Amino acid sequence: MTRVVLLAGPSGSGKSSLAARTGLPVLRLDDFYKEGDDPTLPLVPDSTDIDWDSPLSWDADAAVAAVMELCRTGRTTVPVYSIATSSRVDTEALDIERAPLFLAEGIFAADIVARCQELDVLADALCLRGRPSTTFRRRLLRDLREGRKSVPFLVRRGWRLMRAERVIVGRQMALGAYACGKAEALGRIAAAAADRCPGQRGARPPAAEITDAAARTASGH
Repeated sequence: MTRVVLLAGPSGSGKSSLAARTGLPVLRLDDFYKEGDDPTLPLVPDSTDIDWDSPLSWDADAAVAAVMELCRTGRTTVPVYSIATSSRVDTEALDIERAPLFLAEGIFAADIVARCQELDVLADALCLRGRPSTTFRRRLLRDLREGRKSVPFLVRRGWRLMRAERVIVGRQMALGAYACGKAEALGRIAAAAADRCPGQRGARPPAAEITDAAARTASGH
């Protein structure tokens, strides 16, 4: 059966860019957010802001179902979520063509580690971590560029997440994700790919390309 590497980490930690560098198929777990009119959405304490950083704002059951369908059949249908409008605007087919390994990345990836372990589809679980100030800057620039929410909301959220980043990482570690930087994460993904994707004669195994990416990250290139 196909297996999954779960890639967690604070918002802005670089999950999406790292996943793209691996060349492996990617399931975007953030597309499983609940919609803005869902009555079960949690609020930030002492605020009227929706707490989009709470796992209660996310549909874990649907995410696990998509992971399992990819593992069993190599394809699934996933929502296309607009963070700016807090709504699912479309659906799309995701076909990983029976790849033996894929990534599922998102800020709540660690919340499904135990379930993926129980279902025997987990290859590894990682949590990207770095300097909270760097994560804050990267997250804010991205969110402003993409117009994800109003500027006051993004600043309030960013400041709150920067102060809580070590707690966020600690929680994801407690859920079973291994905390590391980008280079080490690429190395572990390469190891998982090597285990699941043995190279064929005359072909370059995916693990070699991921290892090259890890070497470039470690050298600063």
